[in-house]
Amino acid sequence: MLQPPKHSLDCTSFKSCGSGGGLFWMGATVFVQPLDLVKNRMQLSGQGTKAREYRTSFHALFSILKNEGVQGVYTGLSAGLLRQATYTTTRLGIYTILFEKMTGSDGRPPSFILKALIGMTAGATGAFIGTPAEVALIRMTADGRLPADQRRGYTNVFNALARITREEGVTTLWRGCVPTMARAVVVNAAQLASYSQSKQALLDSGYFNDDIFCHFCASMISGLVTTAASMPVDIVKTRIQNMRMIDGKPEYKNGLEVLLRVVRSEGFFSLWKGFTPYYARLGPHTVLTFIFLEQMNRLYKTYILDR
Repeated sequence: MLQPPKHSLDCTSFKSCGSGGGLFWMGATVFVQPLDLVKNRMQLSGQGTKAREYRTSFHALFSILKNEGVQGVYTGLSAGLLRQATYTTTRLGIYTILFEKMTGSDGRPPSFILKALIGMTAGATGAFIGTPAEVALIRMTADGRLPADQRRGYTNVFNALARITREEGVTTLWRGCVPTMARAVVVNAAQLASYSQSKQALLDSGYFNDDIFCHFCASMISGLVTTAASMPVDIVKTRIQNMRMIDGKPEYKNGLEVLLRVVRSEGFFSLWKGFTPYYARLGPHTVLTFIFLEQMNRLYKTYILDR
């Protein structure tokens, strides 16, 4: 039976982590929710001006703790959990199905390009399903920075979804769905490509062996590349999903307008506002994902392919 190339990432282990992966990341959300909140607050701060509401991510975190208490950094936790339950479970489930369909009769996994396309397709589909929870999350995490009379005051994610549907129409639940899907495509493509390339470069250097330390280093590099690539799309998504109607018209017409207004009014590098908490959230996610995949692949090759 043919085996995958020695240093390839065949992602076979996705076959084992469908709903389990969703449950795992729901648990992880409890720990990373404060990072999500800080990232969202920073992306929404200083709209239309070069003035910065927060100097750094730590300044943002301490300001939130001071003004809103410990419970303030967990605002929107229910929406974060629902997002993982919808987006992650759907993404992994679709990836598993497509991966199995594309696996050859001899057990050889799809090519790298095909795996990337499968990952992007699964990510975009999962993002579409998870957009309502994403909209609720953005609004709930943004509420604390608004004056008391402008706060939406959602009590939990289901209250948010019900009120958005009743007050603004059901289609509002999918506001920002295009940039949300675009971000998922960028994240999935960038993670796979940068991890594979980084791992190969580390192995070719002669200083690394194909072990957990190598996988960790490649994952950290991948997380950095993925963060840098996806943040401009993420800030577009965040601003659109949090926008209000002004005199019956939306604050932004489309994602391109968001990008142009941010660059013109706040500066080019404002597209990466919240980089630190975003990377602090995505970095460990990438590390855990690829180390888990690599170890599952190793077990699969040892106990199934080699027999």
